[in-house]
Amino acid sequence: MPRSRNVFYGFLAASLLIAPAGAAQVTAQAAGSQSTTPPAPKAARRAPTPADWAALGKLPDFTGVWEIPLGGGAARGGRGAANRTGGGRGPANAPSLTPEYAAKGQEQARLAAKAEDNPSANCLPPGMPGIMSQPYPIEVLMTPGQVTIVTEAYTQVRHIYTDGRPLPEDPDPSFDGTSVGRWEGDTLVVETAGFEPVPRGISFPYSEKMKIVERFRLSDPETLNVETTILDPLALAKPYEMGNRIFKRHRSWTIAEYVCEENNRNFVDEKGKAGINLANPQASPK
Repeated sequence: MPRSRNVFYGFLAASLLIAPAGAAQVTAQAAGSQSTTPPAPKAARRAPTPADWAALGKLPDFTGVWEIPLGGGAARGGRGAANRTGGGRGPANAPSLTPEYAAKGQEQARLAAKAEDNPSANCLPPGMPGIMSQPYPIEVLMTPGQVTIVTEAYTQVRHIYTDGRPLPEDPDPSFDGTSVGRWEGDTLVVETAGFEPVPRGISFPYSEKMKIVERFRLSDPETLNVETTILDPLALAKPYEMGNRIFKRHRSWTIAEYVCEENNRNFVDEKGKAGINLANPQASPK
């Protein structure tokens, strides 16, 4: 949700808390309302049952801390792997853009070549799918109806709902989007939509119709494969396959705290020129 909407709802909530008891009814009557009956609340998610936990125990175990290995051809695999380099994180084939978005891509590249600053230098996290290919570990948690992925980089949290809900038709845009998943045998298929127009680790422009599909599967108990495909009916002439990311499990690891802003010393002046403050008083003494 954009910051402006958060501020708006915060003021709205505060005004309701301090309003007189009859204010809501008077306002409704003034607006011509025929009823003061409040709308029915949304159904709450039920508590998991022992049967839910037992069913979870029969699924593939993705829990724990995982990391993309650095370097080494053995870490490559999956569709498009022959065109990749380095531990499961190299570039895949170039996307097939529609004419409109090919032109936007050229303009995007021109502006990027002139830019002196990078959003990540100012602690803005990359959105999906870039957040899933950082050189930092991730932790996967599995509970009934949900898979949660905590990325050490930027302390981002992805909620993948596996309780049977559909992907929202008009989700609120965000860095990581809204994700729903389903199990197809031993593979977790995740669909994500609803993206803010922010850098997200892909080299081409995209539209609000973009959807990212991931397929999570264990090739052995210590190796997690994540195949990622991007679909966009406006920007892409055909689905863009990013290839296969390989994660290795580290059973003795825990992920660390990541507060990027703690040591952020980068700035951009009023003319758009990037710089660094070597004596930032807000920097951590570490």
